Amino acid sequence: MKHSVKHSTALKTRRGRGPARRIGRSLAFVLPVVLVLSGTLAVTRVNWSGAPSNSVLTASDVTAPEASSPAAARAPQEVLRDRLLTELQEEDPGVALTHLQEAVDERPALARHCASIARALGRAAVRVYGPTRAQSYSRPVCDTAFASGVLSAHS
Repeated sequence: MKHSVKHSTALKTRRGRGPARRIGRSLAFVLPVVLVLSGTLAVTRVNWSGAPSNSVLTASDVTAPEASSPAAARAPQEVLRDRLLTELQEEDPGVALTHLQEAVDERPALARHCASIARALGRAAVRVYGPTRAQSYSRPVCDTAFASGVLSAHS
């Protein structure tokens, strides 16, 4: 009798796992496929261009002739950085740093790029004026990014 009891409990557990196991195996196969496809579709719908638009970027938008023009590809912080680097060479780093602070005050959106622009000015100042003279122009524009640019170019 003991033998038949063990046998009957084994049958119950085996019989109870059947449909759940099949459903589990199906989900284990289907769920990753669904997640990968939905993730792929979500990535294709993200506006990676950085341009503020509500439309989805398509392949025809990427190959449009107006998107390949040099003026459209330049971001405001790049234009500002190039203008300030030219000022640094024509005048001095103090003038460029003053204009950087004024530009950030006028357009607060440029504040997140301020440190990288100031570091670029610091590196350029070392190339033009040498490390000692470049450091003399240091001021607290965008924290101490200009000084760190001088230091990185000097090291």
